[in-house]
Amino acid sequence: MNCIAIDDEPKALEVIERYCTKSGIVNLLTSFREPVKALEFLSRNPVDLVFLDINMPGISGIELFSALAVKPMVIFTTAYSDYAVESYNLNATDYLLKPITFERFLASVNKALNLQTLKGNSKPKELESEYAFIKSGPQTYQVKIGDILYLEKDGNYISVILKDKTILIRQNMADIFEVIPEQNFVRVHKSFVVAIRHISMVENHQVIVAGHKIPIGSTYRDEMRGRLGLA
Repeated sequence: MNCIAIDDEPKALEVIERYCTKSGIVNLLTSFREPVKALEFLSRNPVDLVFLDINMPGISGIELFSALAVKPMVIFTTAYSDYAVESYNLNATDYLLKPITFERFLASVNKALNLQTLKGNSKPKELESEYAFIKSGPQTYQVKIGDILYLEKDGNYISVILKDKTILIRQNMADIFEVIPEQNFVRVHKSFVVAIRHISMVENHQVIVAGHKIPIGSTYRDEMRGRLGLA
């Protein structure tokens, strides 16, 4: 899902930006501290979802959303519970109270994803984001992104480890994100890329992915921790 975030507080935007990257579900196109600029962007660019603060100077989030001719899904974010009823009267997808935990954020975006699927408004986009075509020799496999656990460099080849099988492809690790969507994966080692959604534990020198122990390379540790919101 393509989304934007609107909040006049920089720290609040940083939280949303970090959570979007960590979730691997939503693609944050851009963020706005000025509601008027966000309105201009939305008038020209369709998005699936908006994270929208309610209390902002000049125009409230509720007023901004009401002004939109074409209304995407909206998740209101605020430090106050007073506006909950009003937000749901606007058919808001959800209402997040600050400080927002990642668990609550994840539940909210999953709710939005389910609504998007039920509405059936973006089938081409769903196919693009949920599946990848992976070529192995003369054969090409359509693979569900969620079934990929990790990828491991194997000489001149890369093993794509799925839940039920392994596919061997001839590809450089440096170009692997031409095959799979980068927002769903993180490189943790010169020889390993792992699916963010399948990481069950992060330790000092390894991550656990579906029971597999994957080493963390020192040159990739900081980037990995940043992607996972652990920095």
